[in-house]
Amino acid sequence: MEMQSVGEAFIRPGQLLTDRSALSAAARWTQAVSEADGVCVVHLAAGVDPCELTAELREQGRRASPNHVLLGQPLFFGGPASRAFPAPPISYKPGRSRSDVTVGLLDTGIAKHPWWAGTDWYGRVGPEAADASEGRQAGHGTFIAGLLTRGAPGAALRVGRVLDGDGVGDEASVVRALHRLRERPPEVLNLSFGGHTFDDRPPPLLADAIAGLTDTVTVACAGNTASDRPFWPAALPSVVGVAALDTTQTSRAPYSGYGTWVDACARGDWLTSSYLDIEEFGGFAAWSGTSFATALVSGVIADAAKHEPAKDVVRRLLDGEGSRQIPDLGVPFLSSL
Repeated sequence: MEMQSVGEAFIRPGQLLTDRSALSAAARWTQAVSEADGVCVVHLAAGVDPCELTAELREQGRRASPNHVLLGQPLFFGGPASRAFPAPPISYKPGRSRSDVTVGLLDTGIAKHPWWAGTDWYGRVGPEAADASEGRQAGHGTFIAGLLTRGAPGAALRVGRVLDGDGVGDEASVVRALHRLRERPPEVLNLSFGGHTFDDRPPPLLADAIAGLTDTVTVACAGNTASDRPFWPAALPSVVGVAALDTTQTSRAPYSGYGTWVDACARGDWLTSSYLDIEEFGGFAAWSGTSFATALVSGVIADAAKHEPAKDVVRRLLDGEGSRQIPDLGVPFLSSL
């Protein structure tokens, strides 16, 4: 997929996101428009800068954004968060417990695995949501699904694919997937991807789409950026942003994003989970990153949501009296996985 670096953010060249109300204001710069699931992608005429046009439209009070590129694993310079490593099989047998809670998982998709073979929810996963078998982040969604399955036994997953095998997607695809979730919104939504914006301001259409899931708790990763620069959608006030702890579960993992916009943290280093059954991997892997810390937090919230609304769970865990905070990392969620 083509992308362009702008202000240490990535965007789709020549593309602007907006809603119908701004189409007329952008008409003179428009070459074509594609509209689906609540968002318009404006393909701009040659030479038009989507960032400059965004700024102009926003000054007019319009909802507009470049089509930002979002990444499942933004750390590309090596280290434990850069790839999965083979791991021996995990002795876990799914129980028969049932939960009425649904967890949304937008990621690279999901592959067949013994942990969910035969479940009702996996039987509803279509071929369009199959995990990629090739690419640097193939298996990312399958790995996260295993953490969610173990963290919230009996919960159903609703899987959508918004990232390719290299862990790359864009804002337009995610906004459209979020709009499709409104018909049957999950109690918890796991978004283990994100990115920076060209101006470090919240992306308005993505923020609107998440806010539209009024009863859903959205949990997103703080990014493997080792910086306090806001990482979206985790930095949105309506989203639970999650940083990664090291194996001691007391200190920040060196690669993890951090800052006042982070709400929670969990172990992200050397977790083991389900994976693709390919090459030296036999369906299991060890991996590190804020993506996986996010899944641990989502699992805790989803499991507790069996007994009380997910929004109430978050208020109790994050804002309750006596909640321990780690500066710039939020409330720690300790895990035995």
